[in-house]
Amino acid sequence: MASAREAGKPALQQRPVVSSFLYKFVDENGERKAKVALFKRSGQVRTYQYRWAVVSGSIDPEDPSPQAAAWREIREETTLTESSLELMRQGKSYVLPDESIGREWTIFPFAFRLKEASEGGKGEDAIQLDWEHETWAWYDPFEVEDSERFGAVPRLAESLRRVWFEKDLGPEAGAVLTKGLEKLKTDYGSGARQLAGNALEILSDIVAKMDTHQPPEQWWTRVRFASWHIWKNGRESMGAAVLSALLSALRGIERRIRQLNGKPVAGWRDAALDELDRLVVSRRDAARAITVTLTNFLEKQMASDSRRVRTVKVLTISESSTITCALREVVANSDISLDLRILESRPLFEGVSLASELSKQVPSPQASTNEPISEGEQRHTGSAPKLLITLYTDASSALASDNVDVVLIGSVRIAETGAVSNKTGSLPAILSAKHVSPKAKIVIISETEKVATPGAAGAHVVENNDPAQLMHAWTAGFNGERIRTAAGTLPSRHCAFAQHDNNRSNHAAEVHVSNVSFEWIPPDLIDVYLTERGQLTVEDIAKLSETLGTEEERFFRDI
Repeated sequence: MASAREAGKPALQQRPVVSSFLYKFVDENGERKAKVALFKRSGQVRTYQYRWAVVSGSIDPEDPSPQAAAWREIREETTLTESSLELMRQGKSYVLPDESIGREWTIFPFAFRLKEASEGGKGEDAIQLDWEHETWAWYDPFEVEDSERFGAVPRLAESLRRVWFEKDLGPEAGAVLTKGLEKLKTDYGSGARQLAGNALEILSDIVAKMDTHQPPEQWWTRVRFASWHIWKNGRESMGAAVLSALLSALRGIERRIRQLNGKPVAGWRDAALDELDRLVVSRRDAARAITVTLTNFLEKQMASDSRRVRTVKVLTISESSTITCALREVVANSDISLDLRILESRPLFEGVSLASELSKQVPSPQASTNEPISEGEQRHTGSAPKLLITLYTDASSALASDNVDVVLIGSVRIAETGAVSNKTGSLPAILSAKHVSPKAKIVIISETEKVATPGAAGAHVVENNDPAQLMHAWTAGFNGERIRTAAGTLPSRHCAFAQHDNNRSNHAAEVHVSNVSFEWIPPDLIDVYLTERGQLTVEDIAKLSETLGTEEERFFRDI
């Protein structure tokens, strides 16, 4: 078939746009129901006049991301800001050609929730329309349809289903996914590896609730659809491990259901649940394999040390589930002594948990001297402990780096370039060690599932957490009155406050509280990557990333 250009038609003008659905939740007959706001476009707009739509607009070159464009358009068209809204979900973008107006839209759907007054929101009374819309109304999202009778802009219902997954998955499976996403979003105690395991369990719960009275291919599309949302709408800053685990699950499920072609969907469901259970168990092997890799590396470090000592001085930061598991096994089951320096992280103070966990693993000296003990055990019955732990403040990275052999850093994401994202404070720790102890090895320890799909490190999501996590420490009782009073001048829920000068009331001073969880470490600062597959090079990482990108496209292209 000839293309539009070949047929002499002008090429469609390509334009990326955002479509933002605003939701509120109300109690109806004892049930919590969702309502979505639709806006009727005015006669002053150039396209789709007098059609029902949502807050939408072009993504400008100055917008740093589609999400930033969505916030800007909401502010321009309704005056609502982050004080009255929270991002609820994002949907997968798609392309919509419309030859009637000569446009090809790439639509990025988002869903926002209107905050209640108890949360500091101003409610729907704060919505003030600009010239682009003449009125607005609340609708049941299940009643929105792409029909001439409904009178909406093209494919409005398609955009909606991409953020309102209850429409595809059904109420039961949709409720499980909603609950699961909330669990992932608010889990600040688990590492990326643990969150990936939780994601698999959430997918299993969703599959168990999905309707089996539907065509097999539709069921399989919806399993992949749910997987995409778990990846993108959970805790996306840790999404590399989650995506990798989900892709492994989808590959396994696909392999199993191919053998069931022509069988009822109930059989497909059972095979999927069995595969997910198998994968949850098999992921534990990766943790054990990483321990072997780390132990071998530390043994080689000691063998090459001219001082002929058996104590390795290690600097790490905060707590990582991968590092905790690996060091726990090193302490309990090897002949290696550790002088471990832990940089305590703020504001959640997780380093003390690592210290506590490892201190429990040191083997107790044997009570009876009549029983033989190993050379390693003999060494640790004297004054020198097998494990010496020192907790430092995270501002003391230079002091803690003195004479260290290894800087051991975990990861939440590894870019195709080898750059590593980890807890904020990791980069200063590495730079301090490079300066204070130039011979120290900078070691990344990570599962390969944390390798991300292709893309620049800076393109990945930045997680800026609730400032209240940090502000809570300011108001603690051990602080002096001056600190507590100063903290009281900041709002309890927002990142900034304005203090007006009596003589210049039209000016304001803003104080922002930044609580960014993760930062990037460039690959040229890293000496070694240790994984369950052994030591990897940057080239190995790039190949893994490329493979993941191909799999992501294959499984999520047509959902």
